[in-house]
Amino acid sequence: MTPSIALDATGACSNSFPSTKSTSLPDSFHKLVTDLSRILGPSSGLTSADVNVEELHSLMENYISNEDEWKKYAFADLSRGYTRNLVDEGNGKSNLLILVWTPGRGSPLHDHADAHCLMKVLSGTLTETRYTFPSTSTQSSLSFDTQPVPAPPTIIKTTTYTTNQVTYMSDNLGLHKISNPSPHNVAVSLHLYTPPNAAREGCNIFDERTGRKSHVTQSNFYSEFGRRVGGQV
Repeated sequence: MTPSIALDATGACSNSFPSTKSTSLPDSFHKLVTDLSRILGPSSGLTSADVNVEELHSLMENYISNEDEWKKYAFADLSRGYTRNLVDEGNGKSNLLILVWTPGRGSPLHDHADAHCLMKVLSGTLTETRYTFPSTSTQSSLSFDTQPVPAPPTIIKTTTYTTNQVTYMSDNLGLHKISNPSPHNVAVSLHLYTPPNAAREGCNIFDERTGRKSHVTQSNFYSEFGRRVGGQV
C-alpha cells in the first residue's frame, strides 16, 4: 500500500488530508498513542526499571496499520531522504514520530544518543543495516605522539521489515541506518524514542568508510501534531 500523499507545486510532498474534529472514540492508532504515553507515565522512560520494554513492543506490534488513522501526520518531501513528523511527546519522556521515506533513499549511519528506539513499519518496506561502533586504534606520528584513529564500523546484519513488523534498537546493539529499498513507493514508519535525547541534545552520525563521527542536531521536525512547521534540517 502506498500512502495517499500528493506532490505540491514545488515538487515537495505534502499531506493532502485536512484533519477533522470528532467526538467519537479514538481510533486504534490514537489509542496506541495514548497507551504508549500511559505506560511511560509522568516520570518514567524506557531506561527506568519499572517500564516493561516488551509491553511497549507488544502494543506497537498489535496495532494493525490503517492509513486513514495516521495519514494526517505523514508529511513527505521528495527532496529529502526522509521527513520526521512529531505525533506525541509522551509527557515529556519520549518522542513518537512518523517518518516518511523517499523511494531509494535512507538515513545516515547513526547512534541513538543513549536512548531506546522502537520502530514499526506502517506502510511499505524498510531495510535496517546494523553496524558495530568504530573501533579505536593508536597511530604514532613522527614525534612519537600517539593519537586515536577510528577504524571503520563493520556490518553485523541486514534485515528487511514489511508493514506491521516492529524492531527495537539501542546503542547497546550498535549503530544502524534505515533505507527504503523501493525505487517507486514511499515507506512510512512509526518511531518511539525514549528518553528524547536526540531531540534535546542531538546524536552522532558516522562515516561508513572511515568511522569518523560527527554530531548533528535533531531538534527540528518537518511537522508537529499534524501541522507543517518551520522545517527539519
